Amino acid sequence: IHLPGSKVIQAFNKGLETVDDNYDFIVKADADLIFPSNYFETIINHFQSDSSIGMVGGFAYIEKNGEWILENLTDKDHIRGAFKSYRKACFEQIGGLKPAMGWDTVDELLCKFYNWEVVTDKSLQVKHLKPTGANYNQAARFKQGEAFYSLGYGFWITAIASLKLALLKKKPFLFFDYLQGFWKAKSAKKPLLVTSEQAKFIRKYRWEKMKGKIF
Repeated sequence: IHLPGSKVIQAFNKGLETVDDNYDFIVKADADLIFPSNYFETIINHFQSDSSIGMVGGFAYIEKNGEWILENLTDKDHIRGAFKSYRKACFEQIGGLKPAMGWDTVDELLCKFYNWEVVTDKSLQVKHLKPTGANYNQAARFKQGEAFYSLGYGFWITAIASLKLALLKKKPFLFFDYLQGFWKAKSAKKPLLVTSEQAKFIRKYRWEKMKGKIF
């Protein structure tokens, strides 16, 4: 079944088992990407420029009417899950990548929890050949709400994040699928991807970010 989250990270972790410990940076990339020729050189330059940088990435572009346009589903300071680059020390401190929906948000939130910098470079335009979620079914849409729960967002942050994502996707009724997924996970008392201390930090960070945009 084509579902977001766990499968891609299970594949990544299987590959990780074959890698020795002698590396400085590690990259997770999807198969449906075309990188600019200077992508990895630029990523390395960022890491080498500042030892506090834990993650670096470019931006995803999709083809529409013969033109490549920004796949505008997230904030400009978020690195898309399709292409993630990590400093080794940061990767190890956040506990690697978690095989669950929400892995590509919790990694950045834990980076911030441990005081690592996350850098996005708008000059790095990555062509994404298949738009995110193009073939996802309703079960996958419930998974998004479950992911918000697993990040420790709580109801109100989940509601705001769900509405924003549904509107960005131009499918307002997704809002109800996301909320239903949240309540199903909450009712089942599913384990979070973060500790209670990390969840508290995440909620505070999210509220401050939202207030910053409003005011």
